[in-house]
Amino acid sequence: MRCVIARYPFDLTKSEVEEKMKGIKAEEVTGISVTIGRRTYPVKQVGEVITRQDRRDFTASEVARALIRLGFTCHPAPNTAAPLDGLTPMQAASAQLGE
Repeated sequence: MRCVIARYPFDLTKSEVEEKMKGIKAEEVTGISVTIGRRTYPVKQVGEVITRQDRRDFTASEVARALIRLGFTCHPAPNTAAPLDGLTPMQAASAQLGE
């Protein structure tokens, strides 16, 4: 399937992506992620491997869109820590610093 990532067209297949990611250690997920096989990878890491481009050259949503079209399951970014006891972010920071 033809996918455009960072203005460059790529002809990718699901099995080709799985083969390229085989043996690659998954980095810590801080944003959008994708499940390939039994592992969950950050989409930026997958994009870097399959396109051989620098991560700054494309967005996570571009790669996620392409991976979804190929049949992979993408996951939204994990939630950040909730404010302490319903405090505003400024109040929570002040509480953590000891007022």
